[in-house]
Amino acid sequence: MTTNTLVASVRVTTPEANDTYDTQELQRLDSAHFLHPFTDHAALRERGARVIVRADEVYLWDSEGKKIIDGMAGLWCVNAGYGRASIADAVHAQMLQLPFYNSFFNTTNVPAVKLAALLARIAPRNGSNPFQHVFFTGSGSEANDTIVRMVRRYWQLAGKPDRDILISRRNAYHGSTLAGASLGGMAGMHAQGGLPIPGIVHIGQPNYAEHGCGMSEAEFGLRAAAWLEEKILEVGPERVAAFIGEPVQGAGGVIIPPSTYWPEIQRICSKYDILLVSDEVICGFGRLGTWFGCELMGFQPDLIAFAKGVTSGYVPLGGVLVGGRVAHLLIEKGGDFNHGFTYSGHPSACAAALENLRIIETEGLVERVALETGPHLKSRFASLAMHPLVGHGETCGMTAGLNLVRRKGATVHDCEPFPAEHAIGMLCRKHMFDNGVIMRAVGDRMIVAPPLSITKAQIDEMVERIGYCLDLTLEDVVARGWMG
Repeated sequence: MTTNTLVASVRVTTPEANDTYDTQELQRLDSAHFLHPFTDHAALRERGARVIVRADEVYLWDSEGKKIIDGMAGLWCVNAGYGRASIADAVHAQMLQLPFYNSFFNTTNVPAVKLAALLARIAPRNGSNPFQHVFFTGSGSEANDTIVRMVRRYWQLAGKPDRDILISRRNAYHGSTLAGASLGGMAGMHAQGGLPIPGIVHIGQPNYAEHGCGMSEAEFGLRAAAWLEEKILEVGPERVAAFIGEPVQGAGGVIIPPSTYWPEIQRICSKYDILLVSDEVICGFGRLGTWFGCELMGFQPDLIAFAKGVTSGYVPLGGVLVGGRVAHLLIEKGGDFNHGFTYSGHPSACAAALENLRIIETEGLVERVALETGPHLKSRFASLAMHPLVGHGETCGMTAGLNLVRRKGATVHDCEPFPAEHAIGMLCRKHMFDNGVIMRAVGDRMIVAPPLSITKAQIDEMVERIGYCLDLTLEDVVARGWMG
């Protein structure tokens, strides 16, 4: 089959509402050639991949014509929503003028320079340690790899090369590269490939429902932060280079820490002169109702990893905001920083980011999440907590999660979970996907993070569909005799 014949047979043209697709042929080709991330490919071959062909606002359409509310904003990234023609136009114009050139050889390009300046303007004020410099990457994983290199180089230049250990948290996600997956604390990832690499250790996550029994949320926040100090003393303060964490853990299940947690983490890092890193790949660019999650959580990091929402996912781009403390030493005493990527400062990607950030800023999407849609999502998710299957639900900005339980209790710690072998989250997720809403399952926790452009009416539509799918899940659970 020639390339032209193949293209015609599956209709991979610019998708319009009246396009038709040969779904089975696309699924066959997918199974034959496309290895997906985080996928059991033998199982996928049996059921076939869902083929997404079109998107607009907060909606997707698959090759069968089904309309779906994208409750996960692609993968935590489509902050400005789908169908933004001006982003496509900006990329198109840049590709006609200068589609690509590298940032090596003392060379720069206009979009990268403008984006670096814009990011410095919208970055957290950060007191005496301002963010005035940006290192561009192609993804959040690469951003966190860069942070490992940058942190260790900083301590070399500071005359303390033995400070090379980074502390992260169990069940955290910081990417899928060797360094990113090592920083992350997901057991399933560490079981494949001999991870983590040396020099990275982990502490517990600030999950009140999991670890806070017998304590108030405020007490637990302090206790969870104390795990960092305990690990520092165990490793030796003279060995610890940095602590990294997401303001709200995303892929770990929308784990929202108590308000006491991050200020205490800041105090501990300051006490031992340890660099503090905020992974804002998910939380950045308005997701929590502030430009960056660290602003909401009340801490001032030395480094910020970003990606996803910087372009709303339209074109891959990531990077690191570098605070003055680290940037000064790297620039004034570091000589060559022997690290970088072909696509660092990619002009077309930076053009997409510039237009995307203009949209977010001029439409006031960050403020809208803080004052309007975030509170509305919180109110509607509170209503879902009344469902017989829901132990508790919580939100932070435009993220939300709820726990599926076998038996509800008076508090979050009195609920009885389902046995792991029931895979209740995956059962619920299937009902969601089959009934027009994307809601992610993390174990028995169901989570959403819709586009920041979502309206109150669309939130209502999404929550109504979630409630309907919870009812279908409950029917399955009762039929199988799984209820307590």
